[in-house]
Amino acid sequence: MFKTTVKIEGMMCHMCEQHVDKALKEKLGVSKVKSSHKSGETVIISDSELTQAQIEQALDGSGYKVLSAVCMNK
Repeated sequence: MFKTTVKIEGMMCHMCEQHVDKALKEKLGVSKVKSSHKSGETVIISDSELTQAQIEQALDGSGYKVLSAVCMNK
């Protein structure tokens, strides 16, 4: 299992969190995603290591900008 912490710019409310969570779940095939607009952060739990490029691609065109992504073996 891998835990990826992503800093995301552009989340302003609870609905933004839901949009980010849904896009990442659908496009990356991960089962657990939790976003917080207050901290501007998303945490992804996945079976395989994720790269910042993969996350950026999953959110491409959504209006949200990935600032950084750090993946650690959990």
